[in-house]
Amino acid sequence: METGPQGTILFFTVGRTDYGFDVFSRQLLPSISATDRRLTDGISVNFNAQFNDDELNPSIVFVSERNGSPRIYHIAAGAGIPKPLPHSGDTTLFVDRPIVRNRRLYFVSAHEKPNLPFQSWSALYSVEDYESPTAFPRRLTPPGAVDYSPALSRSGDFIAVASYGSRPWGGEFQELQTDIVVFRGSDPEKRAVVCERGGWPSWSGDSAIFFHRQAEDGWWSVFRVEFSPDNFLDLVSIPTRVTPPGVHCFTPAAMHDGGSRIAVATRRKGSKYRHIEIFDLESGEFSPVTEPVNPNSHHYNPFVSLDSKFLGYHRFRGESGPGETTIPRLDPVASPIKDLRMVRIAGAFPAFSPGGDLVAFNPGFGGLRVVKSDGSKEWTLVKDRTSFGNSWSPTERHVIYTSMGPIFASTDTTVQIARVTQEVVPSEVKILTRTDTGNNAFPSCSPDGKFVVFRSGRSGYKNLYVVDAVEGEHDDDGSVRQLTEGKCIDTMPSWSPRGDLIAFSSNRHNPSNTEAFSIYVIRPDGSDLRRIHVADGDADRERINHVCFSRDGEWLLFTANLGGVTVEPVSAPNQFQPYGDLYVMRLDGSGLRRLTWNGYENGTPAWHPKSDCVEMKLGDLHLGEGVGDKLTGQFDEPLWISCDI
Repeated sequence: METGPQGTILFFTVGRTDYGFDVFSRQLLPSISATDRRLTDGISVNFNAQFNDDELNPSIVFVSERNGSPRIYHIAAGAGIPKPLPHSGDTTLFVDRPIVRNRRLYFVSAHEKPNLPFQSWSALYSVEDYESPTAFPRRLTPPGAVDYSPALSRSGDFIAVASYGSRPWGGEFQELQTDIVVFRGSDPEKRAVVCERGGWPSWSGDSAIFFHRQAEDGWWSVFRVEFSPDNFLDLVSIPTRVTPPGVHCFTPAAMHDGGSRIAVATRRKGSKYRHIEIFDLESGEFSPVTEPVNPNSHHYNPFVSLDSKFLGYHRFRGESGPGETTIPRLDPVASPIKDLRMVRIAGAFPAFSPGGDLVAFNPGFGGLRVVKSDGSKEWTLVKDRTSFGNSWSPTERHVIYTSMGPIFASTDTTVQIARVTQEVVPSEVKILTRTDTGNNAFPSCSPDGKFVVFRSGRSGYKNLYVVDAVEGEHDDDGSVRQLTEGKCIDTMPSWSPRGDLIAFSSNRHNPSNTEAFSIYVIRPDGSDLRRIHVADGDADRERINHVCFSRDGEWLLFTANLGGVTVEPVSAPNQFQPYGDLYVMRLDGSGLRRLTWNGYENGTPAWHPKSDCVEMKLGDLHLGEGVGDKLTGQFDEPLWISCDI
């Protein structure tokens, strides 16, 4: 009987383990309160909240990842325990931007696969009674369309979204080329584009919509478009720029006071932090909200109560209140496949020891560490040297191969393959490649432990080479064998556990495009080079990296852009490739399954090398407080947002 992928995989998510997000609020009327109030409980990450519309029982709905995937929770003012809503985790592993209005829940989900690759799965859904376990989510987004960032008008009659419609994703992620689309909640099939090019809509009453986009002068700004409920299907309005140049303004939240004020997240010259401010449209002045209180923390995605008395946002929780204060070394993540377990590790390029009881990884590319596979103990092998791309010798418990040098560098930059032996203190580091051979990286050891395949730029192009795993490279040319050749980029090789194949990423099908990579395999003797097509249709748009094998050599695990972008990237911390999600596929190209759905970049996966009898047991992981590095909230804003304009 044919079986699906099994076992446990480890992977890294850019920045996610450092977030420590909680939802906070500030009182606005009669005046802005001196401090903010934490509304969530400090467990996992909590974000993208909205106030509900029940003034007698004030509460919020928000997204939390405390159970291994984003789910929607509800918490009343003053209550300590959030309550999961029954519909947000039953059929999906991703939800976002929840809104409750008139007891109806609206949210974005990504559980229905589109017909075409390179298209986001994100769509808008609603539930008639958000607390009823029998209510069924109804899709409001038309088939084949993509919707992000929903907003409800003051009356609740109209919904605005940032939408691609049925247009394909063009590969962009800094500013999504979405339009502002409006429809009645009672008749979602009749949709109108009220403004081309815009994201993150927010209603002022039922007559105006604010949204963000990057202006022609380079500054992210808030725009306003007028809305007429009577003839909106026939009206395309001309937007008016609201916020001035000289300051980036994102993710607006309009106040329901006649449209004279909006809350925005800002980035200003001279500060690396994102803050929440209130912009007065009549005076043209900003009033800082978060910077005077928490100047050295990022604050995201403001939201306003319907009476405009309270303003909310999420930020790093700090150390003042209860909650998680350490970064878990290992964090279980919900899997869509029954027999496949998934664990996020607090570091890049994990590599299992031969017995699977230890994991080597790179903490922020700043060195080389080892952690027990139950997360109970961790130690450092290499410190203060940039390391990345690890491979544990399958035959030697104490030997790890890694790359030392800049991770994103040219072909002639010195990067070396190192053999690290950890049974001595301090660890012994032996360099296997010559310093005059340029950029050598991403080693992968053969299953017999005798050879290492790696990527090298020594020819002027990045191709694959094989070297002795112990002796390394000598002065004579015969000590290194070139495996692939061509004016292209061959990179990130992975040696099959069966020893018969080496998988790698390459743009050799279109060397002029350095943004598109596909999966190739080759035999260790250099024969039978072939491409494995993953995407149906426009396969040359594939951006596939970090390929590795299952322990039986039958499945490939990798990160890819096949599902487009799941959230608006400007609304979150930095992600180098926010379209990066994990997938598995059989070696013959069949059986493609998506594993992750979120707004993060997920990558550098590793598959546990042993059978289930010695598998990682998720229930045995050491996940408690005090196990892991201190949580400090140190992460980056999107690096592509610059104030030097």
